Amino acid sequence: MKTLLNLLSLFTLLGVSTTANAAEIFTRVSIFGVRYEMIIFAAMLVGVAIFYTKTRQVALLGLVALCFFKYEFTDNFSVLTKLFGYTNEAGEFVKGSWSTYLNLILMLPGFAVLASIFEHSRFPDLLPKYLPSGLLGSMILLFMIFALSTFLDNIAAAMIGCTIAAAIFKGKVHIGFVAAICAAANAGGAGSVVGDTTTTLIWIYGKDPLVLAHAFLPAIVAIVIVAFFAGLQQKKYAAICTEIPDDVKVDKKKLLVVFLILAGAIFFNYTFELPAIGIWLAILIGLFITKINLKVAVDSYDSTVFLVALVFCAELVPIESVPDASILSTLAIGFVSAVFNNIPLTQLCLIKGGYDWPLISYAVGFGGSMIWFGSSAGVAVCDKFPKARSFMNWLRYGWHIPFAFVIGFGVYLLVLGWDPMKGNPPDQMPEPISYSQSIGNERIHHDRALPEDVVTAPEGEPQAQ
Repeated sequence: MKTLLNLLSLFTLLGVSTTANAAEIFTRVSIFGVRYEMIIFAAMLVGVAIFYTKTRQVALLGLVALCFFKYEFTDNFSVLTKLFGYTNEAGEFVKGSWSTYLNLILMLPGFAVLASIFEHSRFPDLLPKYLPSGLLGSMILLFMIFALSTFLDNIAAAMIGCTIAAAIFKGKVHIGFVAAICAAANAGGAGSVVGDTTTTLIWIYGKDPLVLAHAFLPAIVAIVIVAFFAGLQQKKYAAICTEIPDDVKVDKKKLLVVFLILAGAIFFNYTFELPAIGIWLAILIGLFITKINLKVAVDSYDSTVFLVALVFCAELVPIESVPDASILSTLAIGFVSAVFNNIPLTQLCLIKGGYDWPLISYAVGFGGSMIWFGSSAGVAVCDKFPKARSFMNWLRYGWHIPFAFVIGFGVYLLVLGWDPMKGNPPDQMPEPISYSQSIGNERIHHDRALPEDVVTAPEGEPQAQ
């Protein structure tokens, strides 16, 4: 009894102390050095993983919580300035991100319509005639998606790939193969400035597109590995159906509309950075050419809201959450991209600066394939195959994606080395760091002068230039 009273007295003292400091604790912007924005965002991601059938609701709840925190504890925060820009203290106009969200809101429904038109053209039903059966046929399909994504947006490549897979496997598509479709679309866009929103952002920021094309090296290595293992999974689950119905007749009008939509996306992306406008203009024109089922655009409402809310939440996480550029931090960012959507993550890396841009393009692009909500393509394929939306199933059957990611990352370093100086315009040249710093053996200190031989690597090792 005496012991119990002593414990009660101790808890009472602790309670008084806690009450006295409660106001101070709840007015801080971080706890143990971790900002509350990151804690809220992490809690939202855990909620998405657990309640994967209610992703829209979880993402919107996280968005409301983050905005509440920002308005309460961040001076001059405004959603409107985030979207439409503002003038800073130096009198310079800082561009808002409204165009990114306009594209996201319109692209997923637009490409859902594209996939529907492509499916009803009956062209996918003829593909088994041209694809070899077994493992090789599955691998070739993933290579086709990779190739499509080099000049199309990765969402479009993923949606077309899903439509073809559903046709040639008669709807029986293994979750590992669904993940591989996402990986193929992201890999193809990693080295192309028109193939993925992330690489487009890096290009717009001023980086050399020819240098960014170096990302194709690790991307090709990675997709070969993924295609092999995913092809084996699909072969055991369901083989390519080689029987083609006698009544299959390709609707050329629908194929024409598919071409118009793709051409509109590419033209408006290159000219105005608004591919979504080109997509929907082409769809409107297509209504005069053939019958189009617009209901599929409405059906993609859940996925679209989820994607937009997720990207906006990630954008509210502060810049100090991104580490200094190095080989290890780039590798880590690739894994972070699996949960932290790659669009805002790329924006944060561009602001931070100093990265090897082809390698970061590969990391945030292909790395986002490791979990379904890590990229727009992943959200798109799960809209087509909802069973893949399970966090655990994606990890379990898509294990070959992180494996391939690490192998591709290593091949890039062995062949091309770490070089954050290449591909930058003159006004964006980063401070050079030593090889020892780049691999994490020393802390990066930008406030001290570097010795002249700072880029000299140990004998037999690549140099950081």
